[in-house]
Formats: sequence, C-alpha cells, structure tokens
Amino acid sequence: MDEPDTEWGTAEGRAMIRLLWDPPPPPARGPRQRLTLDQVVSGAIEVASQQGVDELSMRKVAQHLGVGAMSLYTYVPGKEELFELMIDRAWAGRALPDRTLPWRAQVEFHAREAWAMYQANPWLIRSNLWRMPLGPHVLDAQEDLYRAVLLTGLPATTVARVAGLVEAHVFGAARSAVTDTSVSARTGVTQDDYWESRQSFWGTYYTPERFPAMTHIWEQGGFDEEYSDAAWEFGLRLLLDGVERMADGER
Repeated sequence: MDEPDTEWGTAEGRAMIRLLWDPPPPPARGPRQRLTLDQVVSGAIEVASQQGVDELSMRKVAQHLGVGAMSLYTYVPGKEELFELMIDRAWAGRALPDRTLPWRAQVEFHAREAWAMYQANPWLIRSNLWRMPLGPHVLDAQEDLYRAVLLTGLPATTVARVAGLVEAHVFGAARSAVTDTSVSARTGVTQDDYWESRQSFWGTYYTPERFPAMTHIWEQGGFDEEYSDAAWEFGLRLLLDGVERMADGER
C-alpha cells in the first residue's frame, strides 16, 4: 500500500499534469506579469494556425505576443509542454452527444465533432494519438466516447478497441485532407495539377494487363469520386456496421 504522500511519475510529468489541471494563478506580489498562461496557449495556437505547425517555436510565439522568448519559460517549460496545452484547448471545442440517442448515433456524433475539430485546427495532425495529453478536455471527450460505446454491451477490451478505431479513422482521414491542403497552399500545385503533370505515365508505363483491377475500377467509374466528407463517413459506416454485428451477437 502506497503512503499518502507518495509522488507518482517524474517531476517533469507532475509539473505538466498541474499545468493541465491546476494552472498557477498570476502572482499576488511582485512585478505584474504581462501575460497569462491562457494567453500564451492562445498565442501558440494562432502561430500554428497562421504559419503552420512546423513553424511553431517558443521564439515565434514570443514574437507574436510581443514579449521576450525567455519570458515564456515562466509560464511553460518548453515547446512540447506548450503543445500538450494546445491540444487540450482544441479538444475543449468538442461538443458531447445527446445521451438519449442510440449508441451508434452518439458515436457518429463524436466522430463528426472530431472531424470538425481537425478542420478548425489543422495543426492537430501533428498530435500523437498514443500519447494524448492527460488534460481535462481530452479526457472528458474520451470518457464520453467510451460511455457511448459501452452501451453496445460489448466486452471492455472490445469497447476500448472500438473507441480507439473511431478516433484513429477520423484522425487518418483528417491528416490526409489537411496535408494535401497544406501542400497545395505551400507549392501552389493543386491535386488536379499534380496528376495532370504526370499524365505521361498512362501512355508509357501503364498497361491494363499489369493493372487489371485498376482498369476495371476505372472503366466502371470507381475513381471518379473526389475525396470528401462522404469518403471518411463511408469508412466510419463500415466500421460501425461491424461493431453493430458484434453487439447483436452478444445479445
């Protein structure tokens, strides 16, 4: 049995948890601070949104806020910790579903909220789903998604896997869409421009004999649909169809 005063984790980890859950108030004495931690996080999100997450640095956030770079370290230990705070802030914008709805409708609601979150905060594609911040907003959304999936009556291990698959599916689709938009903006080359510039492939190296499946799909119009919300929702529908069948089998 651990003693009541046992300290868990590392000193750095405990400091990060405190920043997420119990950020320090402005000092009551001494020189008045020019900023708050909340303003630092907001400034970092603005830099990542306007300049791209690759440009995020303590120096650029300080410049954006009009302060010296070293002053930011009085609020947050470094860029990695600041990024965790940014992620938790972004997740705060996710609404929760109506609990009177069936489990599937609630899970779909969560997925669409996640999609909207990534569209509003493209820099989130650099987050790591396996190392999400243990912040209140991230955990509140995750807790509610687990609750919704638990309504299926599936075993706990399966519930955890399903919730993870839903988040990963949306994240993967959003990452692809955001990355393509970013590349188009940076290079000036749209997706159509990219494929148009490589038209020579079809007349030189492509043959129906080597790629019969692709040829069949092409001739049937299978590649005509551009990637859109309908594409990732198709994947979500297939995923949840499978979950529904498993849930029915448990009854």
